Amino acid sequence: MTAVIAESQYTARIPNVGWWAGNFRLVNLSGKLLGAHIAHAALILLWAGGMTLFELSRYNPDLPMYFQGLILLPHLATLGLGVGAGGEIIDTYPYLVIGVMHLVSSAVLGAGGIYHSLLGPEVLQDNPTFAGLFGYEWKDFDKMTTILGIHLTLLGIGALLLVAKAMFWGGLFDPWAGVGGDVRVIAHPTLNPLKIYGYLFGAWGPEGMAAVNNLEDVVGGHIWVGLILIAGGIFHILTKPFGWARKILIYSGEAYLSYSIGAAAYMAFFAAYFISVNNTVYPEVFYGPLGTLEVSGNISSRGWLAVFHFVFGVLFLSGHIWHAIRARAIEAGFDFKKGDMVQPLGYPESGNLATPINSSDFTLNFLKNLPIYRPGLSSLSRGLEIGMAHGYWLIGPFAKLGPLRDSTAANLVGLLAASGLIVILTICLSIYGTVSYKEQLQTIPRPAFVNTVPNVPETLKTTEGWSQFTVGFLIGGIGGAIFAYLLLNSLDVFAAIANN
Repeated sequence: MTAVIAESQYTARIPNVGWWAGNFRLVNLSGKLLGAHIAHAALILLWAGGMTLFELSRYNPDLPMYFQGLILLPHLATLGLGVGAGGEIIDTYPYLVIGVMHLVSSAVLGAGGIYHSLLGPEVLQDNPTFAGLFGYEWKDFDKMTTILGIHLTLLGIGALLLVAKAMFWGGLFDPWAGVGGDVRVIAHPTLNPLKIYGYLFGAWGPEGMAAVNNLEDVVGGHIWVGLILIAGGIFHILTKPFGWARKILIYSGEAYLSYSIGAAAYMAFFAAYFISVNNTVYPEVFYGPLGTLEVSGNISSRGWLAVFHFVFGVLFLSGHIWHAIRARAIEAGFDFKKGDMVQPLGYPESGNLATPINSSDFTLNFLKNLPIYRPGLSSLSRGLEIGMAHGYWLIGPFAKLGPLRDSTAANLVGLLAASGLIVILTICLSIYGTVSYKEQLQTIPRPAFVNTVPNVPETLKTTEGWSQFTVGFLIGGIGGAIFAYLLLNSLDVFAAIANN
């Protein structure tokens, strides 16, 4: 691959990176990158098919499945393939067929990957032809959302395929059916949105979605997820990104990579957690008992899967952070090869240094929405909002860390101390405003700040405006402290309501 791209007519598009960067060398060669993706899919299928046959060759029907360190056969068993009452494997032929099908599919995709990597066009042109459907430019956010929509639609179809297996193609293994579990058709999946979405908010148990304990809810959830994914896919195919999305998101190959592996990290962590605590989707008869990773000194199937997902979640999260910082830095004009990590901007005396973090659009938009910078607020409203936040949080340290923290008057003392500090801060704000914004006979021009520093509204840069801000800060601060005090004194009431 290195030799092929070294002779490319698109040499200027190839990043100057080492072999260890892998497919990053192909980031601007859409044809070669397609070949790499297809080849990766072939490798995944090759692993799945080969590993299935390997596990099948070592499977011992006289031992529990989870005791043999298997990770693929338990998944096939939960789909109701070759399983009888009590989780007994009565037919291994379906596993053989599935393994061979993956190997055959791997060969087909492998041929496609080799073709696009070695013989196909290096860059796919974006035009009305069928081949042009696969062409793109990273900066073309309209085409990128179309590609996102296609992926979402395919994911939705995948979710509905599981629904079809559960409802029409033989059913799934239910560990709660009969004695020890059995395969059954899920004829009446749960469609009530309150029931399904209640899992997101812990309504059915502290485990969240992992609290599911019946296949009706599992299949119903896949119906909802499948329909939402397909609806979202169609929406993204037909529309362009909104203005706020174009401002916040970075449209580059490395940025898309960071988004993707960030999502993979989340799914890996969630899968590790789900595997560890749920025995409906991951039945104990196939994966091993809950609450332990080992059985009689051997790592169980549950242990292998949980640890694997957690470790890869950490790796993916690290990769996400790394590529996200790089994408933001490159968009802001930094060059890591030149050692650019901190750059002075504007006037050196302003003390403003731009980094990949504080110069990003996300940081700027976050700062612009703080009450001191947010447009459309009066000076009094800004003071009230900032004061309430300060007063609400200040009472805690005084009440919990003060000398009277173990007495019945701890909360009251915290209120008085926080209120006193608010008064002191108000006096300081008043002094600052008097010195900074008093009328001067001569106006001194201020330097223009770079866009990494939001501008304070002009209404605050007057004696009257700052005075209103100070009054609002005092009222809001005292009010926030009082509100926090009332909440602290009502904790017993909230606990009683929660227990009932």
